[in-house]
Amino acid sequence: MLADILAAHWPAYAARFGRLIPSEQRAAVRAILRCRTAALGGQLYRCDCGKEHYAYHSCNHRSCPRCGREDAAAWLARQQTRLLPVPYFLVTLTVPAPLREPIRAAQQEWYGALLKEAAGALQDLATQPKHLGAELGLTALLQTWARDLRYHPHVHLLVPGGGLTADQLRWVRVKDAEFFLPQQKLAARFKGRLKAWLQRQHPQLYRQVPAKVWWVKWVADVQPVGSGQAALKYLAAYLCRPPLHESQIERWNAQSVTFRYRDNGRALQHCTVRPMEFVRRFLQHVLPRGFQRVRHYGWRGAAAKGKWERICALLDWRAPAQVNPAPLPPPQCLLCRQPMRFIGRLPRAPP
Repeated sequence: MLADILAAHWPAYAARFGRLIPSEQRAAVRAILRCRTAALGGQLYRCDCGKEHYAYHSCNHRSCPRCGREDAAAWLARQQTRLLPVPYFLVTLTVPAPLREPIRAAQQEWYGALLKEAAGALQDLATQPKHLGAELGLTALLQTWARDLRYHPHVHLLVPGGGLTADQLRWVRVKDAEFFLPQQKLAARFKGRLKAWLQRQHPQLYRQVPAKVWWVKWVADVQPVGSGQAALKYLAAYLCRPPLHESQIERWNAQSVTFRYRDNGRALQHCTVRPMEFVRRFLQHVLPRGFQRVRHYGWRGAAAKGKWERICALLDWRAPAQVNPAPLPPPQCLLCRQPMRFIGRLPRAPP
């Protein structure tokens, strides 16, 4: 259904905004319009009853709502083997509303800094002896949307309730499984690190930020999430999918698009916007080319294998074997409900 909306309204959107549209957004639209069509080729299956089935290839673009499930499942399976037997916390760091437009205008610079400085703020507080006195291992994920598709950049971090001391001789566990770090201090540290990064590396971007951003209170939310399993599934759902699933679109026509979502209280809400506004809201969340949405820091980083092995030894814990998702079965015949046989590959249709 999203492809149908784009097919109907993308030409007018492109004509209106022209060169202002980033190349990443144009590439996303091309991929979504071609996804699971003859343009990408596919596979031919046949049933014993004679029924044939054409399975067209997916575009595998991370902004396509039809793709990404297998990648998310594989990522989740890998990360589940890295969940330590300790309590976990889900931390969310947001930026004030006046900062959203400067971030949108310079995504390539800002997005990586949001992840890095959010992780740094947590590390700064955790290494203080009065809090934990140890190094953390973090998984950070950038999300750019609110549930109604408005632009709302923020960072989610999955953090174990403990850390490794600087001499790597002890694992320090949080004293209370329901409390990790003070939220106000964390938000202030995040603000201070971002301000220092701007002043040091991007003074021209710093001058574009409204002055009131630096004197208002920022928001941090720290929630205990038990073993971390549910929180990890929550992050995986955002990793390889766009902000809107096609099933959320209830109806659309030439004048409006209506989609549903659940607010923070889990109450069902509906949003109706003009088609051009819907296209704008959706495309503003296409990430810059090559940007890595999820990153690991501290002893969860790729270069900290030795520290990870040390932690496993201190906890006397061995990572479980990875359970990979089962491969998809061949399609079933719509007539007799029997598995169909693979016959051959279909070439890509000419543009």
